[in-house]
Amino acid sequence: MKLTIRQPKPRNPLVAAAHGRRAGAHRRSQGGQRQQFKLALRRELVHEPLPSP
Repeated sequence: MKLTIRQPKPRNPLVAAAHGRRAGAHRRSQGGQRQQFKLALRRELVHEPLPSP
């Protein structure tokens, strides 16, 4: 009796690329959120009128 070994299914090349890009939820990273809040605060302070004495 001869043994036959089946070839495994070929892997999807796009899945490996997606895993490399941390595929998942579409939202900013913590660093990106912090940077966005910092920039928004700076813009708010620049456009804030100075209190008159």
